[in-house]
Amino acid sequence: MASHGIPRYSLKEKSEEARQRELRKIEQYQELDQSVRGKIAEQQYTPETLQNISDLLTKNPEYYTVWNYRRRVLQHEFSQAGSSGSSETIADQITTLIKNDLRFLIPLLRSFPKCYWIWNYRLWLLDEAKRLLPLPGARKIWEEELALVGKMLSLDSRNFHGWGYRRVVVDMLETLTPEKQGGSMAQAEYEYAKKMIGVNLSNFSAWHYRTKLIQRMLNEKSATDAERKTMLDDELELIHRALCDPYDQSLWFYHQNLMCTFDPAVSGQTIAPNLSQPERLDYIRREIEEIQDMLDGAEDCKYIYQALIDCTLLASKVEGTMSSGDQQKVLSWISELKKMDPLRRGRWLDMERSLCR
Repeated sequence: MASHGIPRYSLKEKSEEARQRELRKIEQYQELDQSVRGKIAEQQYTPETLQNISDLLTKNPEYYTVWNYRRRVLQHEFSQAGSSGSSETIADQITTLIKNDLRFLIPLLRSFPKCYWIWNYRLWLLDEAKRLLPLPGARKIWEEELALVGKMLSLDSRNFHGWGYRRVVVDMLETLTPEKQGGSMAQAEYEYAKKMIGVNLSNFSAWHYRTKLIQRMLNEKSATDAERKTMLDDELELIHRALCDPYDQSLWFYHQNLMCTFDPAVSGQTIAPNLSQPERLDYIRREIEEIQDMLDGAEDCKYIYQALIDCTLLASKVEGTMSSGDQQKVLSWISELKKMDPLRRGRWLDMERSLCR
């Protein structure tokens, strides 16, 4: 029977049809897989084999063995290009091969942005460009890659794969740029991270990147202690403004990183390593006051209590002792955390016991 010209199928018939379609897809996939394996075993490194590999990876980009097959075919094509013609012609042919393969990967990255094998293969292609091409040609390909990863991060600004990949690309561009032409990109990347944080304050990857860049910029310019202290003040002011939303954990991670500056055990690797003990203590006490002010209207925010505890314990570490007043404050904050963060109750109980010894 039909209704309005639309045939009616039973659920069983529909399910059977769907099952048959899935079986056909599986059979086609297996045939394609066997065909590719056979051609690679016979060393048929042809354009047809490359196309079959493309079809297989489009269906399953997690199939890491096939990415290795693709490398073999490309390496064969590179050697073929390098066996004839002038050096300029060879460079043009290899550039075309690499760019075509980079283009093939773009739709895969859009559909599977967190697939490690695609990112790894893409880096291999770029490394081949560095190995096989003259420096200007290799650098141009890497510059185009930086522009591409910028576009990808504008679409998904918190993709940690993309941020890690950007660091690799920037590192390589710096090695491909003569030092006399200003090899360091730290300042430019610092501005980029600043822009991305402005777009989304919750971008933990951008905050983390910023931390690394600040250290590099200060070291590269051989910054004085006064300049480092100014940078520290600016960063504390920035994070205080951002923490108008104290419920954002990304911001507290960055705040925690800045507080390491005042920890004598690790301060040597921080923005301002040469602060005096009184300066460290003064900074910490000001931070405690600033964070306590955040409690007004946000008494249910566990991150505030955690920060207060961490800062107070850090102050006692710098001073070498904890006053009974500070101890009572920490115990009261732990008491609040036990109520609002029951999943970590064991942690808070351990901290409580250690303070009461």
